Amino acid sequence: MARTKQYNETEVVEKAMTLFWKNGYETTSMQMLEKAMGINKFSIYSSFGNKHGLFLESLKLYQSNVNKVLDKLKKGHDGIEDIKQFFYDSVSSSFKNDKVKGCFVTNTYNEFSEKQDECITKQMNQFMDNLKSIIIEKLKMDPSKSEDTVTKQANYLLLAKHGLAAAARVNTKQEIEDYIEMTFKNL
Repeated sequence: MARTKQYNETEVVEKAMTLFWKNGYETTSMQMLEKAMGINKFSIYSSFGNKHGLFLESLKLYQSNVNKVLDKLKKGHDGIEDIKQFFYDSVSSSFKNDKVKGCFVTNTYNEFSEKQDECITKQMNQFMDNLKSIIIEKLKMDPSKSEDTVTKQANYLLLAKHGLAAAARVNTKQEIEDYIEMTFKNL
């Protein structure tokens, strides 16, 4: 007879996500996960298969949290101002929480850029493609922009978002705000 889980799976995934976000995949050990999650290795393996499976669940949880911010961006009616607000919204948690910095997706993207991990690459590409399509949609709200300009500005903003996420790990709130303001100054 199977034993009943003595923990809430979403809560333990959230704890694992915070640990992965702070330390990265490679640096996070099973012992660290056990301690942070408050469950043993057997429970981790039973629920998630292995560390990699737990990491994928952590990414899914993070992305579902980010989807709330993306939905706000999608529903906006102010084009570039919506994108700018998204930049502010995406780093606002960094100003409140010293445990994690930057964007978990960008951190993962950087950590796994040289690795051949199909599952993670697929998740990262889907996330970035979705973000880029939303940015393009917002930029197209300005009828004076050509298709070429929209594409170039979307690429620029996607790269700026990566830079913002990396900067949020080490820079001050004022430096981040200055970065965002300068990013949008000439769009």
